[in-house]
Amino acid sequence: QVQLVESGGGLVQPGGSLRLSCAASGSIFSINPMGWYRQASGNERELVATITSGGRTNYADSVKGRFTISRDNAKNTVYLQMNSLKPEDPAVYYCNAGITSYDGRYVSLDAWGQGTLVTVSS
Repeated sequence: QVQLVESGGGLVQPGGSLRLSCAASGSIFSINPMGWYRQASGNERELVATITSGGRTNYADSVKGRFTISRDNAKNTVYLQMNSLKPEDPAVYYCNAGITSYDGRYVSLDAWGQGTLVTVSS
């Protein structure tokens, strides 16, 4: 059983910062890539950022220069540092990971976390 657990969401003022974390647990052989998506009310889920096990990153244009994704491979954890938050950033942020698990046999999974709410308001 593989699980992604997110933390770090909350309320922040415009221009403020938040750091999201997502830890994967279970019978994990490898994880590639890891990433963050978000879904605002009434909108479809969209890519925020992804990172490979080798550290290659990809960002949505809307967050470039403001958000930074990173990962700790030893801890199976991905982070999203969000700076200069704007009124258009509020959403439920979801962690995603391409996981290969091993529990006697290899199984590939597209795993999602439960989501963490980010609110930007003065």
